[in-house]
Amino acid sequence: MSQSMSPNPHRSPTPAGEAGVTADAATYSSPWVGWIAFAGVIMVMLGSFHVVQGLVALFNSDYYLVRSSGLVVNVDFTAWGWVHLIGGIITVFAGFGVFTGQVWARSVGVIVAMGSALLNVGFLAAYPLWSLLMIALDVVVILALTVHGSDIKPYRGR
Repeated sequence: MSQSMSPNPHRSPTPAGEAGVTADAATYSSPWVGWIAFAGVIMVMLGSFHVVQGLVALFNSDYYLVRSSGLVVNVDFTAWGWVHLIGGIITVFAGFGVFTGQVWARSVGVIVAMGSALLNVGFLAAYPLWSLLMIALDVVVILALTVHGSDIKPYRGR
């Protein structure tokens, strides 16, 4: 069997005619696909964390280290709770969208991760270590989605 080489550098060589597979059918899979999947998982986790944080703020505002007047933005914990809850739900849906390779999900993911980082800066006084961890994970998500987000392609079926 002879190897047929594709002129496209992003395609791997495939033996022509083997099991009906041609060189054009084989596509290159970037190692960054794993990082993008990781970003999707982290987005689902971050969204879930925001939902939990929002529910805690709504139902037990005494849980936090400071009163709402000690936060960067002086808003009561009920308002913070709703912001965390809604933002978390959007983040979870965008995270699942990233798994499917959708461009809208990557775009929403970057915007939501930036918003999450800013939201956690505002919430630093209430829960500093947790907020710093979430900011760091937001940065990883933004990196994976912006630098190599196009390496994952939408599933088109057979």
